[in-house]
Amino acid sequence: MKCSVKRTGVVLAEQVEEAKTFWARLKGLMFRVSLAKGKALLLDPCPQIHTCFMRFNIDVIFLDKQNHVVAVLENLKPWRMSKFYCNSRRTLELPGGCLQGCVQMGDELIFN
Repeated sequence: MKCSVKRTGVVLAEQVEEAKTFWARLKGLMFRVSLAKGKALLLDPCPQIHTCFMRFNIDVIFLDKQNHVVAVLENLKPWRMSKFYCNSRRTLELPGGCLQGCVQMGDELIFN
């Protein structure tokens, strides 16, 4: 599935992998060498993330039930933890540095 910003039409990821089970969300991107450009991981449900055991920076978008942006974290380094976003239902993890300010609070993301 693809992910884009409704307001601008910018494609954030050509290929979004979903992590819906407890174990898939727990593992997330841990132990991977990298996340290729154009790929992303969607964790659902997920109001908070960590980057323990990760080897690379990531950009993170927290989304509510209607896929509106609740928070954006750019270039989150390994061994960090986000705050808990109580309004967040889903979290999209992308390669670090790919967002560069193109997503704002309140933007709606389209998954298709």
